[in-house]
Amino acid sequence: FNGKRKKKVAEIYQALNSEPTDVAALRRMAISEGGLLTDEIRRKVWPKLLNVNTNDPPPISGENLREMSKDYQQVLLDVRRSLRRFPPGMPEEQREGLQEELIDIILLILERNPQLHYYQGYHDIVVTFLLVLGERLATSLVEKLSTHHLRDFMDPTMDNTKHILNYLMPIIDQVNPELHDFMQSAEVGTIFALSWLITWFGHVLSDFRHVVRLYDFFLACHPLMPIYFAAVIVLYREQEVLDCDCDMASVHHLLSQIPQDLPYETLISRAGDLFVQFPPSELAREAAAQPQTEKTAASTFKDFELASAQQRPDMVLRQRFRGLLRPDERTKDVLTKPRTNRFVKLAVMGLTVALGAAALAVVKSALEWAPKFQLQLFP
Repeated sequence: FNGKRKKKVAEIYQALNSEPTDVAALRRMAISEGGLLTDEIRRKVWPKLLNVNTNDPPPISGENLREMSKDYQQVLLDVRRSLRRFPPGMPEEQREGLQEELIDIILLILERNPQLHYYQGYHDIVVTFLLVLGERLATSLVEKLSTHHLRDFMDPTMDNTKHILNYLMPIIDQVNPELHDFMQSAEVGTIFALSWLITWFGHVLSDFRHVVRLYDFFLACHPLMPIYFAAVIVLYREQEVLDCDCDMASVHHLLSQIPQDLPYETLISRAGDLFVQFPPSELAREAAAQPQTEKTAASTFKDFELASAQQRPDMVLRQRFRGLLRPDERTKDVLTKPRTNRFVKLAVMGLTVALGAAALAVVKSALEWAPKFQLQLFP
């Protein structure tokens, strides 16, 4: 184990020190078993994954930011409730200082980006970056993240967030139709996964090591990867779900209580496999046809890719169907392909994200999604 760890550390630093920096290799390292291993390495690699120039000083907070911000009171309440997000045993004075920094980071980003709207749970993501990177780097990285990966959560409404949640059931259906049909019969919906998605699981996992491991994975992958990870958690708990009473209350209660002892590396590998086998573009129609999505799911993944390619994250999932599909295409049945034995397909695939084609495909999709300046390198 120590030999593998030392080898991986060497490979990470080799990618960091190459000219130009090998961002694709860093993404593979972040995805593969163990992720980026230490916070020291994360402080070097996370900025590369988000294309943040660590030599640029962060913006300076305005003097009256707290007085002027319409979000200050809500941010203050949320941060005060975030005690469990700090390491156990941290001195109270140190924790309070970090909470003040957390408030300042959030308010500054909102002030600099008026198109962004605060949501409860945003602070769970910001505090993770603060604890790993410190205030200076965290401010820069979270601002970039907020205008890219998190952009849809920061709309004035939850329409786009609901649309992303609508990918959950089609993914489950592709892998395990029996589980999918049971959950549909129970009418459990997807709201149980909302806090998972909008906090990148930071709010629901108690062990900080697991949180940062997932952040390695998500930062290296396509921005829809968290919904795939949510799906593999549900699939992993198949028997528990099927043993439940088939009603909304029972199934929702079970799924909303996320286990803390999940096999994270296995689930990360599985999520990457599912992304490769069932890319969002194949699931867009089924996601758009989920109940109560007439107003919230009027965009396709093609729009997502187009908006991203144009370096306009604020347009992500905003482009609507109108004009994009011919009238006859709009009336086609969502489930145009027959239901095959998905278990056989999965068994034959036999890929892991740690090695081979799946990792390369996931990395490639992330690089294609990222703004073209993502591969720029800094001295």
